Amino acid sequence: MTKRSTAHYFLEGLSDIGVDYVFANLGTDHVSLIEEIARWDSEGRRHPQVILCPHEVVAVHMAAGYALATGRGQAVFVHVDAGTANACMAIQNLFRYRLPVMLFAGRAPFTLHGELLGSRDTYVHFVQDSFDPASIVRPYVKWDYSLPSGVVVKEALARAAAFMQSDPPGPVYMLLPRETLAETWDDSAMPAYPPARYGSVRAGGIEPGRAATIAEALMSAENPVAVTAYLGRKPQAVAVLDRLARTCGIRVVEFNSIDLNISQESPCFAGFDPASIVSQADLGLLLDVDVPFVPQSLKAAAARRWIQIDVDPLKADFPMWGFATDMRVQGDCATVLQQVLDIVEERADESYRSKAQARISSWAPAREAAEARRQAAAAAEGVQGAINPAHLFARLSAALSPNDIVINEAIRNGPLLQQQLRRTEPGSYVGLAGGGLGFSGGMALGLKLAQPSRRVVQVVGDGAFHFSSPDSVYATAQQYQLPIFTVVLDNGGWQAVKASVQRVYPDGVAQRMNSFQSLLASGRQGERRCFADVASAFGGYGEEVVDPVQLDAAIDRCLAAVDDGRAAVLHARITPL
Repeated sequence: MTKRSTAHYFLEGLSDIGVDYVFANLGTDHVSLIEEIARWDSEGRRHPQVILCPHEVVAVHMAAGYALATGRGQAVFVHVDAGTANACMAIQNLFRYRLPVMLFAGRAPFTLHGELLGSRDTYVHFVQDSFDPASIVRPYVKWDYSLPSGVVVKEALARAAAFMQSDPPGPVYMLLPRETLAETWDDSAMPAYPPARYGSVRAGGIEPGRAATIAEALMSAENPVAVTAYLGRKPQAVAVLDRLARTCGIRVVEFNSIDLNISQESPCFAGFDPASIVSQADLGLLLDVDVPFVPQSLKAAAARRWIQIDVDPLKADFPMWGFATDMRVQGDCATVLQQVLDIVEERADESYRSKAQARISSWAPAREAAEARRQAAAAAEGVQGAINPAHLFARLSAALSPNDIVINEAIRNGPLLQQQLRRTEPGSYVGLAGGGLGFSGGMALGLKLAQPSRRVVQVVGDGAFHFSSPDSVYATAQQYQLPIFTVVLDNGGWQAVKASVQRVYPDGVAQRMNSFQSLLASGRQGERRCFADVASAFGGYGEEVVDPVQLDAAIDRCLAAVDDGRAAVLHARITPL
């Protein structure tokens, strides 16, 4: 009989459920896995590739980028409760993104005197033993489990994968005690659990009657509007939304969008501010969106008729939500909207089509006015040491191709980036879904790993750049040859903090004294922060630009470095906080 460790069957189980990569920050709890990986390597046996990440926030966000590009969740290994705590912010982001990932944390040994293989053998095993390490991430995972015995490891992995991939997808968490990983089993005693028979559950379409009701509501509306944020996770949904919008004359607004949901070149694209659009509408569609507008800023919305179609319409993980809808549909937007479109196209006569086209044509002046405002904002270059962000984004847009992926972590400058950096292709834009800053570096690496032929451009504020563990980002980029382009917007601090104080206390003491506790200024006089040096420290290309006249050349040099296989950081000094 052949005896193998639980770690062996764990690796087999990961392969069985289709895991390609393990993004890892390892510790003493992973010794059996490390030994087993070495054994497999010595035997020439394939296993999920290990990507070592010097910080957990990078590991989890890399897994997020890979899942966003492929739709398939990967594994992340972290070290006991400490690694779980470091990973928690990133897990919160993935939870809000609805992206699948399997987070595995080792657990400090439970035996103290050498009773079992893997028993405590160092000081740290005592101080890393906590009562409930899963409680660190429990609010942000769909399922958590502590592996009690190696005999159920494959079944547990199949169960975890089913939860992770089922709609709405999201993170899962499993604790792996050190002694459990070191257990040995006879092959004959290890049950087989075919993952296909424990599969995930997918959202689909709806019954014909409700699809017909939605179609009838759209066809009778005089001024319909749709608000969306993450419908574009599926490229086919982007195409069907644009076609439905053109057929019915629907203006489509993206608010805090996470994905590109409609091409900005579509005549039905109505920008990123729902306020004026919703106030004029008589029917609204909420399509895969968590926060369609801020209720206290758009009280007119309560008087409108709303139809919600969402993979997660209940928002069960939001303690309070606050958006009333007249019809609530759980389903896959691509499927449901295609059902509605089929009915509309079957019923629409020439009179209806002409009416819808006339409505679309009537929006042309508003679109032209918005374009004129956009160009005027971009034309103001700024001055030495204070480049106008609108100008920077416009110049970056001119240098990129439609297929390049842009990750927007510009925070307060994020809406401006969306206006200026034009995106038209599905999958070419990624925004912030969760509440944790510092996501874009790891996300960029994961997207590049999954789609090596595409350029990946990360635009990040200086405050968020600090949160991203940038040394770990570029160390990983160097080790695994993942050239990404990062633009750091340096305005000297956290503008979002200052703006928040001003909204609540517009005439307060902080406003009068210009004291917002948000500056990230240099220390001694004459010292300068040089974010570009972080890339240079790990074999990348780094450059600082302070003069708007030099901006185009600086962008070109950075893109040339990326195309040559090196990560690049452009430190841009923009209008100060």
